[in-house]
Amino acid sequence: MKLLRVGSKDAERPAVLDGEGRLRDLTGVLNGADLDGRFLAGDGVERVRAALADDDLPVLDAEGLRIGAPVARPGKVVCIGLNYRDHAAESGAAIPDEPVVFMKASNTVVGPFDDVLVPRKSEKTDWEVELAVVIGKTARYLESHEDALSVIAGYAISNDVSEREFQLERGGQWDKGKSCETFNPLGPWLVTADEVPHPQSLGLRLWVNGELRQNGDTKDMVFEVAEIVRYLSWFMVLDPGDVINTGTPAGVALGMPSQPYLRKGDVMEIEIDGLGRQRQTVGQA
Repeated sequence: MKLLRVGSKDAERPAVLDGEGRLRDLTGVLNGADLDGRFLAGDGVERVRAALADDDLPVLDAEGLRIGAPVARPGKVVCIGLNYRDHAAESGAAIPDEPVVFMKASNTVVGPFDDVLVPRKSEKTDWEVELAVVIGKTARYLESHEDALSVIAGYAISNDVSEREFQLERGGQWDKGKSCETFNPLGPWLVTADEVPHPQSLGLRLWVNGELRQNGDTKDMVFEVAEIVRYLSWFMVLDPGDVINTGTPAGVALGMPSQPYLRKGDVMEIEIDGLGRQRQTVGQA
């Protein structure tokens, strides 16, 4: 299924795309609940499946309707750095022996078509197309890749926007170059895991002002999705609704000295096979 949230900011309603691409309202069947950790951990997905099978969901007019992030209020956003060999190479970094883990403030998550704001005093705001994993069950000390895959609710597109000076030149941890407002467009859909049986064979692409900048494939990850989830569960409890950004392929501005960083008025377009497409206009904070 393709689950999403539509409506104005902070007033989104849960919805689902049916087999014919029509937008169906989930407000009634979920009794006012949202697409959040509680929904994913409970029987929410099963209730939506049953309602779709019964053809018992109102159709929404999608014309002009804003799409928000498909997961409401993620408890945390966990990120994996240098997880594509070509991106590590363009960054001048060695291939890591273990996943490089950092956190991103959860209030960076915005809708897939919302504006991205260049922070004040920023000169090096960068783009990063990433496969996002959404956790559906509490996970701790997972032993196997099979166990890890069993706790994944689904997948989405993430743009792990980054300010490279804040991240790399201002001392301390990476988080402050990752946690500026609007720095994590997510969506348009949460595609349930059953529709993504092979997460290691997905093409990822990102354009800036119509020019293709990133063109990668999840097969080139250093650490696969299942290993990332298993590994993280030994260092933190993963809760339903948590989001994991799994890394970006080559083609970021950091790796191309001749490529300018993002400026007000630029447009980013992003897609991952089977997960939809995003588009953001760059503004100024």
